[in-house]
Amino acid sequence: MTTRATRTPRRRTVVALAVILSILAAFVVRLVDIQVVKADEHVAQSLEFISKGTAIPGQRGPITDADGAVLAESVNVYDAQLSPQVIRLLEEDEKNPPALPWAEASTRIAEIMGLDAEKLRADVAAALAANPDSQYFPLVKGLSTEKYIELRDLKVSSYLTMKPREVRVYPNGAVAGNLLGFLDGAGTAQAGIEKMDEKCLAPTDGEESYRTGKNGVVIPGSESRVDAVDGGAVQLTINSDLQWYMQQMIAEEAQTQGAKGGTVTVVEVATGKIRAAAEWPTMDPNDLDASSSDTWGSKLFTYPFEPGSTFKAVTAAAIMENAGVTMTSPTVSASSKEKFDNGAVINDAFVHPTFQYTLAGALIDSSNVALSKFGTMVSPDVRYDYLQRFGVGTRTVDFPDEAGGLLHPTSEWDNQSLYTTTFGQYFTVTAPQLAGAYQAIANGGEKIGLSLIESCTTPDGEVIAPEAPAHDQIIKPETAADLTRMLENVAVQGGNAERIQVPGYRVTSKTGTAQIPDGNGGYKAGVYYTSMVGFAPVDDPQYVVVVTLDEPTRVTSSAATASAFQKAMTQTMKTYRVMPSSTPMDALLPKFE
Repeated sequence: MTTRATRTPRRRTVVALAVILSILAAFVVRLVDIQVVKADEHVAQSLEFISKGTAIPGQRGPITDADGAVLAESVNVYDAQLSPQVIRLLEEDEKNPPALPWAEASTRIAEIMGLDAEKLRADVAAALAANPDSQYFPLVKGLSTEKYIELRDLKVSSYLTMKPREVRVYPNGAVAGNLLGFLDGAGTAQAGIEKMDEKCLAPTDGEESYRTGKNGVVIPGSESRVDAVDGGAVQLTINSDLQWYMQQMIAEEAQTQGAKGGTVTVVEVATGKIRAAAEWPTMDPNDLDASSSDTWGSKLFTYPFEPGSTFKAVTAAAIMENAGVTMTSPTVSASSKEKFDNGAVINDAFVHPTFQYTLAGALIDSSNVALSKFGTMVSPDVRYDYLQRFGVGTRTVDFPDEAGGLLHPTSEWDNQSLYTTTFGQYFTVTAPQLAGAYQAIANGGEKIGLSLIESCTTPDGEVIAPEAPAHDQIIKPETAADLTRMLENVAVQGGNAERIQVPGYRVTSKTGTAQIPDGNGGYKAGVYYTSMVGFAPVDDPQYVVVVTLDEPTRVTSSAATASAFQKAMTQTMKTYRVMPSSTPMDALLPKFE
């Protein structure tokens, strides 16, 4: 028989057990709800945060010259900073003093960074006085790897941190600076080869990523890593030694002549490769602030000008191949100023009586009147076709912002331009286009597209050559030979003959004196854009040289370029060890009948 005394504890036990079972049942129901009924929802909620680690930066590829000399490269530098608070805490810890006390460490740090040790200690003390919990005190930015290693070896990383960053450096400074271009502060290419061949040079950044729950704990097995791919190496056709010389020389010559600027272009005849593209003013991409922004591009590629008399050779080619004209016949009667039937008035640059000019003589004396009469022996459409063949209106290497030059259709040629187009006016070219035109003459009439980039070498060693340049036979080989002979006579019989001689070498030349637009439909008075172009040796043409000067004031005619042309051609022959001419010049061509 159960007594009241025994029933009470048993009842309590049953109640307690019931409560416990109820709680367990609730947990089971909740567990089933979480893990079964709403499992997908809760998993998704737990993984809704996806964290990505810092990007793994790749390194931008280098730019080298034709011989592999580095012209641009990316290097790591380090920005150093201190934590004054950690320095204070370490110095105040009497039980565990730092291995290198701050007094000694600061002296070593200052020595490595080139700072004043006493000033460094005073500045840190001042930072602590202002804020005992100060965590940031900047030191020096842009430390080299060598300095980084020296500082790292001090073993004071608890308060000295050095954050790495990549910077673009140009070891040769301003050498080819206008060609190379530069990057902005974000590492984006802004000009030059840096922009032109961005596809090769640019790296592909890698990435580290992982998943976390809401509490920020990394989920095991969720980590992933994609390694960065460095940029490729761009090799140029430029010879950096020759480039350096040409830049120094044209800077000196331009300033001697009181010019605003000058350029030198050197092209290899057999390949169309640009071996030098020098200009002044120039810029050092390491220090853009040292030059004005209008020098940050390449005027050599972006400034079109009327070529003037240098393109009389193109007119000669057109009439020789289409009007039966030879170097010495027929002749034309030309005075120094004539008015034509359509009302156009043409002047020569010098006063002379009426001469019965041969074509060779018209080129030697650079007679505008004679060329006007010779040139109109063929139709405007024929001459337009030859201007196109020789590259007018077509970009050369697709340099950033490169000008293609302006060639008006013949329907826009008026009474005056009908004649002025025979001697290089009413259309524009760039210096590389002018070099390309003479490359074709020197190469037996075969025009080869110019090139500035030799190759791109990928990080895994694959060498990718650009598309081969076009080869076009634009004039007959015999026409090119006759043009070469006449241009050699220009060099020997022309007004600059003594100033452009290159001892041991037979040379061609042709000058150009271009009027400069004033922006109002006319031309500036008394100032010109002068040029001289030629190739050597005549008996085995190897290199074309083009020199330009922008508004020379000491000598305003194309004679201002003579000294620079002679120096540029001489140095080119020396640089490439070109064999001197081995055959004598043919008999001089007659200028008049």
